[in-house]
Amino acid sequence: MIEIALIAIAILVITLTLGVPLPYCFGAALMVMYFIGDVTMKGMMLWGFQQLGNPVLLAIPLFVLAGTIMSESGIAASLLRFVNAFIGHVRGGLGVVAAVSCAVIGAISGSGLTGIAAIGPLLIPEMEKRGYPREYATALIANSSILGLLIPPSVTMIVYGWVTDTSILACFLATLGPGLLIMCSFSVINLIMARKFPLILDDKPSFSELSGEVARRGFHAFPALLMPVIILGGIYGGVMTPTEAAAVAVIYAIPVGFLIYKGLRWENFLSAGKEAATAVGAIMMMILFSMILSQMFVYESIPQQLVEGIFSITENKVLLLIMINILLFLVGMVVNDVTAIILIAPLLLPLMNAIGVSPVQFAAIMGVNTAMGGVTPPYASILYLGARIGKVKVTKVIPPAMKLILFGYVPVVFLTSLWPDLSLFLPRFFGYDVAP
Repeated sequence: MIEIALIAIAILVITLTLGVPLPYCFGAALMVMYFIGDVTMKGMMLWGFQQLGNPVLLAIPLFVLAGTIMSESGIAASLLRFVNAFIGHVRGGLGVVAAVSCAVIGAISGSGLTGIAAIGPLLIPEMEKRGYPREYATALIANSSILGLLIPPSVTMIVYGWVTDTSILACFLATLGPGLLIMCSFSVINLIMARKFPLILDDKPSFSELSGEVARRGFHAFPALLMPVIILGGIYGGVMTPTEAAAVAVIYAIPVGFLIYKGLRWENFLSAGKEAATAVGAIMMMILFSMILSQMFVYESIPQQLVEGIFSITENKVLLLIMINILLFLVGMVVNDVTAIILIAPLLLPLMNAIGVSPVQFAAIMGVNTAMGGVTPPYASILYLGARIGKVKVTKVIPPAMKLILFGYVPVVFLTSLWPDLSLFLPRFFGYDVAP
């Protein structure tokens, strides 16, 4: 049966590479399992639709809607101006503003695309005007946007927790440490690379001028800054579930966008709703088909056979973790993060348990690897969107993007795998069970 499962996965990869829409790719893999593997479909479709009715999944469309409203309403612009007040005058400071702003937006939207969609149109022209190459500015903001998949609340961690029956709140905390470390590494790399750019800098303000500017912009950004405080405070204070927090985020963003920042109008509000609905429809179709295929693998004991097969090659934990990271990286290059988690997490979780890796740490390992797929071709949806927003050819964006990935992101991927405390310290501190 494991050979038939490998054929199904091969068909899935080939159809994905050919550009076939994702639901049809999974449909082709399901047909292989049904016709060749003689796996019954009785009850599978019904089970899949029942799973889609899980209230946990309601958080996905709500966070997507909150992110689209935020990018249209002026909330992102106020956050950007506030962060810029601190370090905008420093050489390379505008690049740091990009990384930090994407992290803050990630704490609101839970999505990787929202950062580049909200920050890109504002910051890319400004960075070019200040002397940054346009392709570098685009690459930096696109790469920083993947922080939205790691800084809680994260849609991918909601899906991982649901699929593996792991605490979603513990998964949120597990990716926070790696996410903040990636933000810092991108900022440091940017400060180093900015030395060779002919930047135009503002005069350094005095302490009183800086304090006044920070206070003024902070007051204007206060409603926007309150949004992640309400979401994360409500979740970890035990007041709201992630689904309820997502609903509160939407309810809060609408009056703030209409009445305070006044960037939200009836036309772009309807456009944001339509965009969110389209994205959610595609996501739910992918979740349904990938979930059924994954359940078929579990039903046929493929994960247990996979563990036995891999252990027959090696039982070295470090070597196995390196191999798993490479596998997850390759999977992330051809499918999106949600699909990768639904398909791969149930397969690899028994292996991770067998080598003593906690499901919470595995959440962080999967999170950082699958998020990287958003900026690594051929999938690279965030990178392609960034190139379109920045009006730059993708071929020009890839070299600076790969430098940031190689020196700022990949080291954190391996640290997450080989240094458990990076992902487990916060869940353990908040009292969550992190035992393998």
